[in-house]
Amino acid sequence: MSIYDLTGRRALVTGGAQGLGESYARALAGAGAKVAIADLQERGAEVASDLGEGHHFAELDVTDDASWQAAIESTVNAFGGLDIVINNAGLEITSLITDIDPADAKKMLDVNVLGTVLGLKHGLRAMRPGGAAEGGGTIINVASVAATIAFPGISVYSATKSAIDRLTRVAAMESGKLGYGVRVNCIFPGLVPNAMGAGLANDVSELGLFDSPEAAVAAVVDLTPSGRLGEEKDITDALMFLASDESRFVNGAALQVDGGMGM
Repeated sequence: MSIYDLTGRRALVTGGAQGLGESYARALAGAGAKVAIADLQERGAEVASDLGEGHHFAELDVTDDASWQAAIESTVNAFGGLDIVINNAGLEITSLITDIDPADAKKMLDVNVLGTVLGLKHGLRAMRPGGAAEGGGTIINVASVAATIAFPGISVYSATKSAIDRLTRVAAMESGKLGYGVRVNCIFPGLVPNAMGAGLANDVSELGLFDSPEAAVAAVVDLTPSGRLGEEKDITDALMFLASDESRFVNGAALQVDGGMGM
């Protein structure tokens, strides 16, 4: 059972069909929120169904403005409102700077940066006074410890996650200045041993940056004062704090959830 009570809240989670996004969605539902899984993967509908009656699947291409409009509208129609938007969808393609494929760089910029920009745009428009779900709320953007460290092989990904921090702060200021009543924060997750984390360890090893995937993981742990990798629950608990009223005076913040790696 969650220590936070989100009964009656309505949430949309991008990239909620797998990984940390799915973990966020399950935690929100466990705290009493109605959750919309917003994803391109068909598994998103399965996750929404598995959460139980009253949850929702919204097909969403985070890089497409019209797709965002439709996903927000379907969520508001399904729930009668919207209180929480989690901009979680992200893409990481490992490469040495000297070998970057422009097409791969554009994909990461589109998904990670443009996707967050559009999530902010449509989340704020919906929750501000006069919007489809007026009444305020909270938006949480998912950055990464990659934004705060110089880890080899992930230059473009790191740049996109740094951009999310700046977007968060400006959006929080605009929301406040214009009286939208929407708090905007972001979290910086550390490396988690899920599919994405394992893929990164394999990739940097194949690039010759580390002797093996195990050596790559050991290097991350060595850089982390807490002395271990993160667990999905570590990250999810921090996100739940930002989604709840317990963080009511936290706005424009970047919460590092990385065991101290990026300090």
